[in-house]
Amino acid sequence: MTHKHIMPFGLLAKIWLALLALTGVTVGVASVDLGYLNVLAAMAVASTKALLVVLFFMHLKYENRALGAFVILVFVILAIFIGFTFFDVAWRPEGGA
Repeated sequence: MTHKHIMPFGLLAKIWLALLALTGVTVGVASVDLGYLNVLAAMAVASTKALLVVLFFMHLKYENRALGAFVILVFVILAIFIGFTFFDVAWRPEGGA
């Protein structure tokens, strides 16, 4: 019994190479001092990498829309919590908590 893959192996290899390139971008961004934009740049690259993994390696691209909507909702809630954490750290007084 043979199973047919949803995606050709060539596409998976291209996604993997894109993930490797984005890892290089992450290292490059970390070595440049952009001030508070370092966190924003790192989160943007990490989000792009996570999106590629979820869509292609976890096959969410080929699932029904309801499951995709729930995954997006989870990521939006996570982004809200991370945003609140950044605001808390940014507006914290110098002397401590």
